[in-house]
Amino acid sequence: MRLAASLIAVLLALTCGGNPAIAHGKETADPLGSARWKDMERDFLSDGPVQFDERVKVISSGLAENPLQVPITVDATALTGVKEVLVFADFNPILEILRFYPESTSAYLGFRAKLQQSSPVRAAAKTADGVWHVGGVWVNTTGGGCTAPSAASTSSEWQKRLNEVTARTWSEGPMSGRVRLRIIHPMDTGLMAGVPAFHLEEVVLKDDAGKRLMRLEISQPVSENPVFTLNRGAVQGSLMVSGRDNNGNMFDVRVAP
Repeated sequence: MRLAASLIAVLLALTCGGNPAIAHGKETADPLGSARWKDMERDFLSDGPVQFDERVKVISSGLAENPLQVPITVDATALTGVKEVLVFADFNPILEILRFYPESTSAYLGFRAKLQQSSPVRAAAKTADGVWHVGGVWVNTTGGGCTAPSAASTSSEWQKRLNEVTARTWSEGPMSGRVRLRIIHPMDTGLMAGVPAFHLEEVVLKDDAGKRLMRLEISQPVSENPVFTLNRGAVQGSLMVSGRDNNGNMFDVRVAP
């Protein structure tokens, strides 16, 4: 009887978390069934335990008619202690889309991205305990978003407005408490012959008092003239927005919603 009881105890320990790899989702099958998931895990998430987590929501249209402007919303607000969120697409030629660091605001960000072909789009939220919580969605598209020319590449108008920032906020309705920023930039990927990579690299948002709200690290797959939507929280009044691109162009502006 004692031997049987000991065996049951060992089995329960293994089932209920005695194996750290299983407890952290290492042995869990990819819910999106991507052939590239293991590559993504190795390349981006090898510095901590990984688990698929329904609390990390990636919202997009199931069918993106315009691969140059695919709307994506990442909502990891159900998690506590989020330090970093990485967004990537398994089958893009440039895998990483962006990272954001919610410092004095919640782990929520809306934006638009380019997709080269149908692909899982994933968000991995790293919490204070070092665990990566992964959510994602399949997005189907006609493709070609990363190798198509930007509209700016055929016009000189963008040079006059490069890094121009505008903002809008909502105080009521379904968008209450959010702010949307638009930055004029061609966001060329460098994958089209004769058009070098030219894209934003970093954007930092602060409140009127200089308190940092969120920092974004931006890669080429973010769409032309990026639009970012985030939770404003208790922040009122103007926002300070600064940033730079890969050509050394910098901006630091105060925008009044």
